[in-house]
Amino acid sequence: MLAVVARVPPGRVTTYGDVAVLAGRPGAARAVGNIMARSGRPGLPYHRVIAAGGALGGYSDLALKRALLAAEGLVVGRARVRHFADVRWPGPKPRR
Repeated sequence: MLAVVARVPPGRVTTYGDVAVLAGRPGAARAVGNIMARSGRPGLPYHRVIAAGGALGGYSDLALKRALLAAEGLVVGRARVRHFADVRWPGPKPRR
């Protein structure tokens, strides 16, 4: 599952459920969150994994998650990534 997280490109987001599907474990979104929470693997773009529908989801520091996503050019509101369908990975390249 962490190998999937590593592939999420800058300026894109994916969901816990998407990661589970891409890792061959559909329905294991909660397990993805648990694995990510326990992982100490540095350098992974954990901040690019969000909850369904574009919600920011769990993260130790939501202000940091917001800032990291915004630094990559995403428009982030208080609780969700705006234009989620356009920046969701995998999927079509986002229109900007």
